[in-house]
Amino acid sequence: MRFSEIIGQHELKCRLRQSAIDGRVSHAQLFWGPPGSGKLAIGLAYAQFLNCTNRTEDDSCGTCPSCLKISRLTHPDLHFIYPTTTNKKVKKDPESNLFAEEWRQFVVGNKAYVGLDQWYDFLGVENKQGTIFARDASEIIRRLSFKAYEGVFKVMIIWMVEKLHHSAANKLLKLLEEPPDNTLFILIAEEQEQILSTVRSRSYQVKVPRIAEEDLLEALAQHYDIREAELRDIAVMAHGNWLEAIRLYENAEEEKFHFHTFQQWMRLCFKANVIELIDFCANIASIGRERQKTFLNYGLLLFRNSLLHNHHLLDLIRLPGEELSFTSNFAPFVHHANLIQMVQLMEEGIQQIERNAYAQILFMDTSLKMIKLLKAKP
Repeated sequence: MRFSEIIGQHELKCRLRQSAIDGRVSHAQLFWGPPGSGKLAIGLAYAQFLNCTNRTEDDSCGTCPSCLKISRLTHPDLHFIYPTTTNKKVKKDPESNLFAEEWRQFVVGNKAYVGLDQWYDFLGVENKQGTIFARDASEIIRRLSFKAYEGVFKVMIIWMVEKLHHSAANKLLKLLEEPPDNTLFILIAEEQEQILSTVRSRSYQVKVPRIAEEDLLEALAQHYDIREAELRDIAVMAHGNWLEAIRLYENAEEEKFHFHTFQQWMRLCFKANVIELIDFCANIASIGRERQKTFLNYGLLLFRNSLLHNHHLLDLIRLPGEELSFTSNFAPFVHHANLIQMVQLMEEGIQQIERNAYAQILFMDTSLKMIKLLKAKP
């Protein structure tokens, strides 16, 4: 991974390059920021730049043996620790080592722009949550006890360090504070406040901001051959999150379905058109439970945006033109007298669907309650 492959983040890349050129490399650095901002990709590009044997002032060469090995995640001085849990392959005592091949496929296949839920889906862990165990900490200590094999720096990347178990953290504190010579810890996190304070205080913090909208738009144009207006809508809604931008592109038709269907539903409820609501509920009952849950979640998002609109927080509303127009028209009907009940309706609907409720009756009941709520006076 070269700096030139990173989407946006120009100022941060410049600072990291300069620190390497000046020889001011902190031994433990915490890269933290929102999802989809490219934290892991930046960490890999930084590691590659530090160990490149033919780098320029702007970037690693990408062609020397060190760069090629880091790009394939096979460099002997590049190590990873990440959250794991049991799955069909590993029945007990999971640790990062046991998933090394899956990790390489996952990161390389996604060009290092990855998220925790994606990783869990890739491993097939179902509803279980991953952890960085004390076993992983022991492996870190073992690996870093050796001298660098062929690179200038030994690099240990701990991805999603907020998942570090306290027993693992206790094992690592001494190493984080006084690592061996030419050893670099790169800690990657999304939820800074969830990181153990003892770990956070021993790291130099590097804030990774959201990707600028214009940089996101440029990257989308390079990857996808669609109209500029659609690309700009995706860039606006993604709000600096490359993973969300990809999801929006891949699910564009589904997003349109949710918008148009929810718009139709609210209009029928506002008109109290019970006859057409019966047909609507029969149709929505046929789309499948997962789509029904996603549809109701879209309703929660619409209510949130309506609330923001009513409080004139328009900069926080990330919607394309047609949806933004509908939200501005719908917002006056969402207020303090009915908002909580509307949210509860959607959340109860999701819970009932998960419990195998009969969808047609559920949506009809929700519709009749929504008719009353839309008529409520602020």
